[in-house]
Amino acid sequence: MSKPKPSAPPSASGNAAPTDQPTFRSNPEVDAKIDAYIRDNPKYWAYVQAMPRERLERTVVLNEVRELDRQQRMREGLMKRITANPALKTAYDTLVKDLPDDQKESVIAQIARSTRRAVARSQGQQQNRGEAVAV
Repeated sequence: MSKPKPSAPPSASGNAAPTDQPTFRSNPEVDAKIDAYIRDNPKYWAYVQAMPRERLERTVVLNEVRELDRQQRMREGLMKRITANPALKTAYDTLVKDLPDDQKESVIAQIARSTRRAVARSQGQQQNRGEAVAV
């Protein structure tokens, strides 16, 4: 949503000036979506506003932990599918053969995700063309 950004320009030495509070960027499109959600869900908004600060902070952290767990499960599933297919495993190993061992799995997962998205996108476009012809 919003990311911290330095509030003071770098000093002459090139280091950022120390600040007490980070500043946050605002995205009008995201803010509009949030406002619409709040307007459509007033009971939930009242519930969030009534939360103690520590509980609210822990909820935000829990959401981050859940997202990281989800990403890890997806990555493990992807790697399991690659490992289960010897030809595919060999192809990916060939692509990353010159990388350091600690980077290979990560890069294989990145390539596999990109390939999967590209294939899904092209299949979606083919289906859309087929639907346009059928209509």
